[in-house]
Amino acid sequence: MGRSLAAFDQTGAAMPGCVVRPEQTEGPYFVDQQLARRDIRTEPTTGIVSAGDVLTLALTVSDVTAGQCKPLPGAIVDVWQCDAKGVYSGVNDPSFNTSGQKFLRGVQTTDPSGLVRFTTIVPGWYSGRTVHIHFKIRTQAAAGAYEFTSQWYFDDAWTERILTGPSYARAGKRDTFNSNDGIFQSGGRQLMLDPTRGAEGAAASFGIGLDLADAVAGRPDGGGGRGRGPGGPPPPGGRGGRGQPRGQ
Repeated sequence: MGRSLAAFDQTGAAMPGCVVRPEQTEGPYFVDQQLARRDIRTEPTTGIVSAGDVLTLALTVSDVTAGQCKPLPGAIVDVWQCDAKGVYSGVNDPSFNTSGQKFLRGVQTTDPSGLVRFTTIVPGWYSGRTVHIHFKIRTQAAAGAYEFTSQWYFDDAWTERILTGPSYARAGKRDTFNSNDGIFQSGGRQLMLDPTRGAEGAAASFGIGLDLADAVAGRPDGGGGRGRGPGGPPPPGGRGGRGQPRGQ
């Protein structure tokens, strides 16, 4: 279980006071592969690079102690997401079977300044969820193992423009946006990425402060930590995966 107290805005500048960054559900597609790499687009078994608009992510992780923020080196950061067609790797879902594959999954360790970077793509959509990326931060604290899990989101108008690209073309019509996604409603506005466009694709930064005093040994947050936003647990939705709603 973990609590997050955010201390930075999109530019990395300190924000006044502490703003809660909500924990959110891990969902059915987390696979603990410990695949250490910065560029997560490639499927290691084939060398195929996931199609889609390139997105570079920079996450700065800080430790909040007694109201003071300092860089948190050595934290393990997992990132996982679906591809341009809404498919996750490494799982057997009613809609697809990608068991043994590892595309769009990866782990980095924060450097002395608390920073990790990932190169990925803008994710596609699937029924029951708005466009999102999952992340998990794990470390060790004096009280035991610490784990914080949440999701990143995008402005709907921005993703709609991206989804018109050929890599994202598919049958059917997107049915879920930020405005009608039950999980987004539980604090998603505090988890928004604000990408900027450049010659090599889009880039986004995000800062998060973690209250390591909230660590509970052996208990991952699973989306239920005290850092959650208002609104309670998300409603079931989508198709099943690993015994949980696919709409996560």
